Amino acid sequence: MDADAEIDHAGPVTPYRQLAAILKARIARGDWTEGRPIASETRLVQEYGLARSTVRRAIAVLVEEGVVWTVQGRGTYVGQPPVDSPQA
Repeated sequence: MDADAEIDHAGPVTPYRQLAAILKARIARGDWTEGRPIASETRLVQEYGLARSTVRRAIAVLVEEGVVWTVQGRGTYVGQPPVDSPQA
């Protein structure tokens, strides 16, 4: 999916899967680099016009795929967590 794509609410792919694909494309494009945080949930909600639960579900998909990792209260980061992180 294109990093600049918009969410198609009428399409066959669920919005959270579309957002996950968009975020992966943005990471691949270099918008966010290894070890750096991606946009906040609040920012993604505003930017894509989605519910917070949809954004969280998209992020959960990326966490499961090992694309990003999260630290509660601090954010979501690109790549694998460092060995000394609270998530590791």
